[in-house]
Amino acid sequence: MLDDDLPGLRLRRLAGGHKNRTFAWDGPDGEICLKLYASGNRDRAIREYRALLHLADSGITAAPQPLWHDPNPELPAVATTMLPGQAVPELDEPVSALRSIVSVLSEVRRVPVGPFADTPRVGAAKDIVHRLMGTWSGQLDDHADDPHTYDMRLLLDAWSECGAAATLLDPAPRTFSRGDSNLSNWLWDGTTVRVVGWEFAGYSEAAYDAADIIEHPSARAIDDARWISLLPDLRVHDEDSRRRFLAAQRTVALRWLSVLWQRRIARADEFEAQRTRVRDLLNHDFL
Repeated sequence: MLDDDLPGLRLRRLAGGHKNRTFAWDGPDGEICLKLYASGNRDRAIREYRALLHLADSGITAAPQPLWHDPNPELPAVATTMLPGQAVPELDEPVSALRSIVSVLSEVRRVPVGPFADTPRVGAAKDIVHRLMGTWSGQLDDHADDPHTYDMRLLLDAWSECGAAATLLDPAPRTFSRGDSNLSNWLWDGTTVRVVGWEFAGYSEAAYDAADIIEHPSARAIDDARWISLLPDLRVHDEDSRRRFLAAQRTVALRWLSVLWQRRIARADEFEAQRTRVRDLLNHDFL
């Protein structure tokens, strides 16, 4: 029922949303965005609402304004103002939005962690490290006869030996984070970029988040040289932050390889491209 428009309720289905459903609602005061969360995602609903309240209190205008939160146990909801713009990966020239993206990220980095001081972002460095060393390693053991397993194991071992995990598990100053690096949530109106989707928000660190956005598949439309040139704006500007960035870049790239490994037949070209990227990152200090 929630996969299509619901004209009787004045709801127009919007693209994206992953497991959730997002609609434009023609309310009495104009169109607003209504996000309905999948069953079991109550924590993400309240996390997003709190993040938007915190951003509004901090003067961030590149995020939607929170209107209300309904903690219904079966279908929690968050309503926000509607933001204009086109998703960055859909642009003819995604690079046109890059400086605005980096500017917004810089603003968000200056927001205090506040109510998220003890809440790590979803997909935190520690979680990814443990997933690679535990879950994926076990999955490779279960597919010992697969023709790709030997090479995947070599790459996983090379990553383990390069010290990236130990580097990321060392404490670092905490920064507020969106927790989601998908550029499909960044909307460009030709002048300004704004960002939706804050349900994974929490604390993180600057170097890890910089690598996380650069290594997200949606960022491939923008060449690496442009990203790397703007690293100082993302607080990757000295020897220690660059060391942590490289560790994070290798780790996040390997994480995406592990995701694509599970779809290595259906998405063979993407899998091979990601394998090459991981190998290159493990063999060079920087792209």
